[in-house]
Amino acid sequence: MKSDLFNKEFLAEAAPIPGMTLQNAKSVKYTVNGEMHARQGSMVAFRGNLQFEHKSQGLGGLLKRAVTGEGLALMAVRGQGEAWFAHEAQNCFIVEVEQGDALTVNGRNVLCFDATLHYEIKTVKGAGMTGGGLFNSVFTGYGKLALMCEGNPIVIPVTPQAPVFVDTDAVVGWSAALQTSLHRSQSFGSMIRGGSGEAVQLRLDGQGFVIVRPSEAVPQKVSN
Repeated sequence: MKSDLFNKEFLAEAAPIPGMTLQNAKSVKYTVNGEMHARQGSMVAFRGNLQFEHKSQGLGGLLKRAVTGEGLALMAVRGQGEAWFAHEAQNCFIVEVEQGDALTVNGRNVLCFDATLHYEIKTVKGAGMTGGGLFNSVFTGYGKLALMCEGNPIVIPVTPQAPVFVDTDAVVGWSAALQTSLHRSQSFGSMIRGGSGEAVQLRLDGQGFVIVRPSEAVPQKVSN
């Protein structure tokens, strides 16, 4: 049988070493030798001897999710084999977290990660009660983290001389060392006249970077 479908760019080949790699722009391949963690429902294919189990986040994590609505349902993938992960054909990117790093990420943008990374829901300091900017997921430790984004993300450097202001519905993540606060860019008079649609942003100060996607959040799909 002949087809462009069988070109090398589409072919899933055996990985030489365990761990995470990009299969293509829309999916991540993970060669499992032990354990890794992934978003529930994100596995699209696997081969080998793998088990997929619900990953408990402990009572504290469950309470935080119940109160905040932030976080993500995780599964532990254990055994030896290969698994492919994707979510709604979103673009995928791999971040390598080193010891001492801390990355704050919106839970909706997490696809999968190494078991050596620690995940915790934390309050975004100074953000107040608004939009998606109140609670986020903080990753520390060492290992690889696969993020997903609708479209190609924009990575903006943040410096002490140039703080960055981001829409809380568009932000994907940022360096956890940055200081956060709310910024109001709309006057009271403008709000009375109907507003600009850009009333409040998350302000980031310090040294680091922020990742935003080229669109604001869309309403979550409701399961029947």
